[in-house]
Amino acid sequence: MSLIEEYADGEYERAPKRLKTSEVEEGEDLEEGEDSDSASVGLLGDEDEPGPDGEQRARWTVSKYGSGKKDNGDNAHRIAPSPVVHVRGLCESVVEADLVEALEKFGNICYVMMMPFKRQALVEYENIDSADRCVTYGAKEAVYIAGQQAFFNYSTSKRITRPTNADDPNSGNKVLLLSIQNPLYPITTDVLYTVCNPIGNVLRIVIFKRNGIQAMVEFESVQNAQRAKSALNGADIYAGCCTLKIEYARPSRLNVIRNDNDSWDYTKPFLVRRERGKGRQRQAILGEHPSSYGDNGYGSHCPLLPLPTNTRFKRSSHDLPEVVAYPLPQTSSYMGHASSSVAMVSGLHPGKMNCTRIFNLFCLYGNIEKVKFMKSVPGTALVEMGDEYAVDRAITHLNNIKIFSKRLNVCVSKQQAVIPSQVFELEDGSSSYKDFAMTRNNRFMSAGQASKNIIQPPSCVLHFYNVPPCVTEEELGRLCSEHGVPGFVKFKVFDAKPSSKTISGLLEFDSKTDAVEVLTVLNHYQIRIPNGSNPYTLKLCFSTSSHL
Repeated sequence: MSLIEEYADGEYERAPKRLKTSEVEEGEDLEEGEDSDSASVGLLGDEDEPGPDGEQRARWTVSKYGSGKKDNGDNAHRIAPSPVVHVRGLCESVVEADLVEALEKFGNICYVMMMPFKRQALVEYENIDSADRCVTYGAKEAVYIAGQQAFFNYSTSKRITRPTNADDPNSGNKVLLLSIQNPLYPITTDVLYTVCNPIGNVLRIVIFKRNGIQAMVEFESVQNAQRAKSALNGADIYAGCCTLKIEYARPSRLNVIRNDNDSWDYTKPFLVRRERGKGRQRQAILGEHPSSYGDNGYGSHCPLLPLPTNTRFKRSSHDLPEVVAYPLPQTSSYMGHASSSVAMVSGLHPGKMNCTRIFNLFCLYGNIEKVKFMKSVPGTALVEMGDEYAVDRAITHLNNIKIFSKRLNVCVSKQQAVIPSQVFELEDGSSSYKDFAMTRNNRFMSAGQASKNIIQPPSCVLHFYNVPPCVTEEELGRLCSEHGVPGFVKFKVFDAKPSSKTISGLLEFDSKTDAVEVLTVLNHYQIRIPNGSNPYTLKLCFSTSSHL
């Protein structure tokens, strides 16, 4: 179920259950991230889709007609014809206008509902004939949407449930639902206000985080919301990441009870602002990447955020200027505040956690420079990361998780750097201090490498890659038992070319805690094969799939 379907206030009605599909394999060149579980086809499983590394990957389907075998395309019409078409295999950057541009040749489109976290969409045509032309053509010929082949079948729904007044552009909602894709940097109310307010007066913002980051933004008027949706849908908050996918929301007004990083009522400045951690307050800065990724920092003004100018963002010239300038807030606290890039981690199991295992877990959210256990505070370590944004991501996703029967507490340290003093021996015989600055296993060494990472919270499904093809399910199971970590309950390996040097796939565990423990222990494990000159480094990350 997508995040849109889960939202507690009933933002969207739950969509009908779909047939489960497999997750597309990651190529070795994109090993730091992973595609979503929805990139594969449904019943039209006879086509091979090029993966990120150019390999052709066979598509498999799991349905009530059978499991683990290829569809031959004849099953495409087993679902009763419907004017609503279910689209799968969309790329991460696709927006509503891309679907309309690619599919309107089959007939007039009434409505499109994006499912960005699953890389799927529902497209409703005016009549069944148009939908039939789309599904039939897609079964015979490749249809590309935003440069990637997509796959089609009829939906079990006869009509897409609309948010309030969605069919009438003249009476649309003034509340927008923003889905932020690939959020490499923190998304706060300050960030969204700075993005949206130049286009129209923003009244309230609420941010909620589950399987990703979404927000609702209430504008002063419907016209302001319409302009914001037209201007910002598909735009990046920061270069190459934090992409906005925008829909009209169902609620017509937001209820905010406090002003803080996750919610703000700009009509009630007297609401108490909740402090985060030990006085940690900072605002993200729009424009290019933060100063640690740039050459000259930000300077005195924030760079411009270009509005999309291609054909999918059509609007009249008097609606908006071609670009909107977002100046920095002129407050001394904003301009002078410096956050720490050191995280303090407590609640560590003294016998099972060491510097390497902390690296294995925290490296999913940023580069790790140094790790040091504190002799004066048992079970506590300092982790120096690449920048304060990495610390923020680690806090967001790892604080309060359970591992080895202990619950981690992750917060910002007062220290600005980790100093290798008072080095001692841990219970397992390893050193209490280790420098990881030069390790090749850091996954954010450049802006390009960092953009390939999909920041995911811990889940019960692990994505594994960079594994030699000769390794079997049984051998991976033995690897878990030999290291005293829980075994997986389901295993899936992705198809690869016969010439491929590595394989990848998914491992499902009984619980999120089990998956976290396995990743902590086995991430970057060196797999040696007979007659092999160099070992393979097993790499693990949390999958976007919730189950197999």
